[in-house]
Amino acid sequence: MSGLVPLLVTLPLLGAAINLIANRRRRVQVAVSIVTLTLVCVIAAILLVVVDMGGQPLAVSVGGWPIPFGIVLYVDRLAALLVVVSSIVLLAVLLFSVGQGAADGDDETPVSIFHPSYLILAAGIFNAFIAGDLFNLYVGFEILLVASYVLITLGSTESRIRAGVVYIVVSLVSSILFLAAIATIYAALGTVNMAQVAQRMTELPHETQLVLHLMLLLAFAIKAAVFPLSFWLPDSYPTAPAPVTAVFAGLLTKVGVYAIIRTETQLFRDSDVNLLLMVVALATMIVGILGAVAQAELKRILSFTLVSHVGYMIFGLAIATPVAIGATIYYMVHHIVVQTTLFLSVGLIERRAGSTSILKVHGLMRAAPMIAVLYFIPAVNLGGLPPFSGFLGKYALFDAAAEVGTPIMMVLMVGGVVTSLLTLYTLMRAWNLSFWRGDDEDLNESETEARVAYLGGAPAATMQKERRAIPRIMTASTAGMVAFTVALTVFAGPLYALCERIGDGLSQPISLVQLQEEADG
Repeated sequence: MSGLVPLLVTLPLLGAAINLIANRRRRVQVAVSIVTLTLVCVIAAILLVVVDMGGQPLAVSVGGWPIPFGIVLYVDRLAALLVVVSSIVLLAVLLFSVGQGAADGDDETPVSIFHPSYLILAAGIFNAFIAGDLFNLYVGFEILLVASYVLITLGSTESRIRAGVVYIVVSLVSSILFLAAIATIYAALGTVNMAQVAQRMTELPHETQLVLHLMLLLAFAIKAAVFPLSFWLPDSYPTAPAPVTAVFAGLLTKVGVYAIIRTETQLFRDSDVNLLLMVVALATMIVGILGAVAQAELKRILSFTLVSHVGYMIFGLAIATPVAIGATIYYMVHHIVVQTTLFLSVGLIERRAGSTSILKVHGLMRAAPMIAVLYFIPAVNLGGLPPFSGFLGKYALFDAAAEVGTPIMMVLMVGGVVTSLLTLYTLMRAWNLSFWRGDDEDLNESETEARVAYLGGAPAATMQKERRAIPRIMTASTAGMVAFTVALTVFAGPLYALCERIGDGLSQPISLVQLQEEADG
């Protein structure tokens, strides 16, 4: 089965090359993209079953070099699960974009550029998840970031170029910090292979370990949009086309969270920064959700909730028990799916109403009841209402924190509850104004002016666009993602049991001997 591992990266790259050759042949590019992501999903599902049932990770040394000298691709339960989930999300968003492109032409997502860039983005995400050494992880980040630079500026509007510049500058700073950390680790340890780094790290003085730890943590925190390094996200994501915003919100920050999980659980076991992570987690949750409460534009609301809910994942990491790590993985999967679904539903709202400002959108319950349902279900899920997966994930995190029982854990639990309630309030306020408010309940002129001023400089918050028809495939792909969010609740038992096994596995050190045996066998 090890021979399947490289296909997770090579198939999207091959698909991107074919799409470049196909150029403006829309049907060919769509078919290649769909087939590629479907194949990756199937392969990842097979690998997940194999590594879960066998209990051993799969490793491949690219080029046949002995470990740790070659590039190692490493698939354990965590990597396989995230590739399965991300490939499903990427496929659903792709179908959404296909419907948008068929209806609108190339105005929003130029087909000759979009499909190759989208598959390169997918290759970078998959490569980051299965990277067995720090430099290959860096390469995965750079691949997805280069593709994201193209995707975030599609259409070349002024707002997108401006937001893209901020995004690019922040990403470059993060990449420079990451590369500097890799160079420092190599200078100190003579390797960048994660298994070997974990073994040799204990030989360094505690102060040196802490410096290396904080350098990597800082680089990954920028990518994960952890407060106070999250300032770039709310202004960058809302300006992109709806499919691009959805996949960015669902996956890109989670690649940063994934890197933090690997760093904290497997590379720096003896370097304790859990108190720092607790403080950062609390600040990320509270500041992010307060930012969401202060918004009146749906994409910006969701962008701020994205930041706040990254705090839950950092919270789980800070607890630092196998049970808490398992709960963090479950919540991470939940958030990837639910956040993507919400952005897709907002994309439908924008097409139907011509705006995403809750000052302008109204009466959609009668005009578009299907969209009302597609927004409501993931909204209450993200808000943490039982019995949805958002509630189950938060409850698992709080239960793990209660087992530790320290005063700061109690404070974090209170912060998590407050964040959840404010999330529910913010999303339901938007739902009430957009769907329940009738045409005869428009704000008077003075109220409108006051609320427009309240929006500040929110990008495109008060712009009214042309209302557009919604192709069935866009509604179907969004409905499929809503069904996926419900499935996370229906099958929460088996999924959470898998996440618990992941948490237990991450508590064990990576064995170089085991990796070499897997690569040879």
